[in-house]
Amino acid sequence: MVSPKQLKDMANKLRIHSIMSTTEAGSGHPTTCMSCADIMSCLFFSVMNKSDDFILSKGHAAPILWAAYAEAGIFPVSRLKDLRKIDSTLEGHPTKNMSMIHIATGSLGQGLSAGLGMALANRVKKEKGIVYVLLGDGEMAEGSVWEAANAAAYHKADNLTAIVDVNRLGQSQETMHGHNMKRYKAKFDAFGWDSVIIEGHDINALLRALGKKRRTGKPLAILARTMKGKGFPEVEDKDGWHGKPFEKDMMQRAVKSLQAKGNTDIKLRSGIRKAEKIRYSRKSFKPGKYRSGEMVATRTAYGNALVRLGKSNNDAVVIDGDVKNSTRTGFFFKEFPKRSFESFIAEQNMLGMAQGFSAKGLVPFAATFSAFLTRAHDFIRMAAYSGSNIKLCGSHAGVSIGQDGPSQMGLEDISMFISTPDSAVLYPCDAVSAEVCVKETAKHAGISYIRTTREKTPVIYSSNEKFPIGGLKVIKKTKKDKLLIVAAGVTVHEALKAYDKLSKEGIDARVIDLYSVKPVDTTKLLMNARECRNNVIVVEDHYDGGIGCAVEDVTGNAVRLYIKEMPRSGAPEKLRKKYGIDSSAIVRAAKKLAGRK
Repeated sequence: MVSPKQLKDMANKLRIHSIMSTTEAGSGHPTTCMSCADIMSCLFFSVMNKSDDFILSKGHAAPILWAAYAEAGIFPVSRLKDLRKIDSTLEGHPTKNMSMIHIATGSLGQGLSAGLGMALANRVKKEKGIVYVLLGDGEMAEGSVWEAANAAAYHKADNLTAIVDVNRLGQSQETMHGHNMKRYKAKFDAFGWDSVIIEGHDINALLRALGKKRRTGKPLAILARTMKGKGFPEVEDKDGWHGKPFEKDMMQRAVKSLQAKGNTDIKLRSGIRKAEKIRYSRKSFKPGKYRSGEMVATRTAYGNALVRLGKSNNDAVVIDGDVKNSTRTGFFFKEFPKRSFESFIAEQNMLGMAQGFSAKGLVPFAATFSAFLTRAHDFIRMAAYSGSNIKLCGSHAGVSIGQDGPSQMGLEDISMFISTPDSAVLYPCDAVSAEVCVKETAKHAGISYIRTTREKTPVIYSSNEKFPIGGLKVIKKTKKDKLLIVAAGVTVHEALKAYDKLSKEGIDARVIDLYSVKPVDTTKLLMNARECRNNVIVVEDHYDGGIGCAVEDVTGNAVRLYIKEMPRSGAPEKLRKKYGIDSSAIVRAAKKLAGRK
């Protein structure tokens, strides 16, 4: 059994590694690593075993995480000198480039949400491991932390442990509560956690807290009082040292000071497991059948598809932000209650939970109104850096939601998701395409986004139609076409109405359903544009920066019809007319374009 003295020696060794690697790199956060070294030593070399998981929410302490992995035998200690180099996987903050990392951190306030998702995934998979999340006291000012704390208590996640490194000092001044440990405890207690205050540099106290018998149904918060820069008197508990590596002579003094405290040549065995490649189930389903012309909202088809997926794929889980009766995820909740998770009105935490489910090999679908996903943009961004396999749905998109008004209208979502690295963005126009899009995203590796519509739209495709990611549909075409209308989602139906009007006036137009907004089928889109003399009109139910830009990147130019001002409440058809994205607006643009050629 490892002794407290050995763990203290390992803690000082981790401090030395952190100091030396940041000095070598010329940047980094040695003092924030030094405050949590005793915590890391206890976790990695005494407490955690192969069934447990760890998330470093205070991602700027990455050097000590790399040091712990090196000492645990995950990679050679000699690699620590490569910290922050362009060809190194040991980055300044944890990313998926290092094989042990499934949750990228560094944007503070996100680790606990992901940890909750992992803990709940263990419940779904009937696995016994504990999920440990190490947070900094600075990030405790983030509202997303308390969204996660609230949800963890609600879901009775007693397999989740949050450890808060309360070192008192933030980046520019003392943190909100400094060393007032009772304030932190009062907050966790109020949210329904089991919490304990300890001296964070006392190995015995740490081991007692980490080995504390768990109260059924309550997550555990360990509030560790620590000192930033612990172990080196020149910086210990001193302000102004955040994110500052030591100069070489100072580094040498710090190393000498720490070496004098014990055996820093110590080697200990760790119970953690090496990372395994996550293998996601690609089990699919047969989409439902719909009659041509049947009026069905794409959000309803989305809900139907989730149920079909749930029956064929036991790894599919669904999270919703208290709008499941609107997003239609409620269909899944009713059929599969043990794989359904309510996040309530806490979209950031919902996205973090989805990342956690993904990190444990499940296939999470998370849904809310498209407008409210923008609140979680930073979580979506970090999910991309994590390589997360999450499937998002934004319903009630565009001005077409109608009378609820602009606060409920998703108008920025398309451009947000297009800019997300390695994402797939799908915007189906009818029930058939919506169901197939769910099928395709379930098989897709990475972040995907499906945009659905509130109002009912007519079914225009046969039930056996294919909608691969990266495809498009040419739904109206002749050899004489002189202009191309590109639409997606609800505007496809406006484009079809415009096509009929133009045909009656002798103007030959082609209509494309760009259901895959990203990736775009550039070859087919460019070919169709050229066949139509590069006369392209794009119709989009959102602000500037979405579908039109995606098309212009391919065609070089286009007449774009989009929402150009702050919209207001009104009937969907009247709003589309007022803001120039209805069939009449398309006809006007087409006539003008045809008249120029």
